[in-house]
Amino acid sequence: MIKSTIRAARLLLALSAVAALSACVTAKLPPPVASAANVEKLRAASAGPAQLGVFKLAPGKPADMDTTVGGLRGSSVSPSAGTFSLQLREELGAELKAAGLLDPASPVIIEGLLTDSQVDAAIGTGTGRLAARFSVKRDGKVVFDKELAVDAKWDSSFVGAIAIPAAINQYGALYKSLVGKLLDDADFRAAVKR
Repeated sequence: MIKSTIRAARLLLALSAVAALSACVTAKLPPPVASAANVEKLRAASAGPAQLGVFKLAPGKPADMDTTVGGLRGSSVSPSAGTFSLQLREELGAELKAAGLLDPASPVIIEGLLTDSQVDAAIGTGTGRLAARFSVKRDGKVVFDKELAVDAKWDSSFVGAIAIPAAINQYGALYKSLVGKLLDDADFRAAVKR
């Protein structure tokens, strides 16, 4: 009887440890906040006012790519804006607004198609990728159309309670990085110049 109680206690302890290591969570990305670096990029580019048009999932991509992201060991992350394509729109909007350049009446319209969205909290090395095709229309004419992507790699713990929040933070940071890459693009800068 004592042996079976000890075995049961050990089994319960082992199951508790496994549950703690997996640390299943559901997290929501925070609403975007402008970064000083990206606002400075807009100002340095002599960008003119712009409005944001449609941001949506690229044609041919699986619909769930815009609302869920796998690779988080059973945990999940959701966008604060309802879809990841709208999360990207809000990220760019926060930067434009902070730079005083968001104008719903501007003849310059920036649009985007989400083409890739991935995160993997693998043991050892975590990875993430975010990509979108951006376009700029000026007075109804397309003056910029380009796909841009950003990737991230980081040390990823065996312990899920450490690895999963780190992966979610790294994935969330990809939105700011992708907007930064757009703002650094010489063709984009020419398209939005005053």
